[in-house]
Amino acid sequence: MRHISLSASPRPNCSLEGQNKASVQLVVMHRAERAADIIKEEIAQIVGYELEDPRVSSVTVTEVRLSDDRRAAKVYVTITGDESEHQAAMAALRKAAPYVRKQLGLSLNLPRTPEIHFVRDRVEEEGERVDQLLQQIEREWESQGKENE
Repeated sequence: MRHISLSASPRPNCSLEGQNKASVQLVVMHRAERAADIIKEEIAQIVGYELEDPRVSSVTVTEVRLSDDRRAAKVYVTITGDESEHQAAMAALRKAAPYVRKQLGLSLNLPRTPEIHFVRDRVEEEGERVDQLLQQIEREWESQGKENE
């Protein structure tokens, strides 16, 4: 069982005298990123192996973003399948969020477990759309080049 601290201070009982504000913010930011990465890994395990709902079988956890006060976590997920499968998987994740939160707190021994909010990660979908547009532009340029010859 791992124990991580989600507190905003860089180290408990640590004096920050003599350190400039930017370095302290960098330490705090790095700590938050590490905490988010650990939470992401754990949620991916819970969603992938503990949830028995078949609607979440095509879900991949891509990123976790913690709120500044560490009381909430946005969990970004990608889902393979069509739009109806996306909606069904998101509904299943919303229903399972309290369970995921409880398991997260137990497995990481968190003093305060953030509230879990699942969010559909559309970066991959948007990337595919950009690729399609670039291919279309390339085809148009090629056809215009052939016409001008």
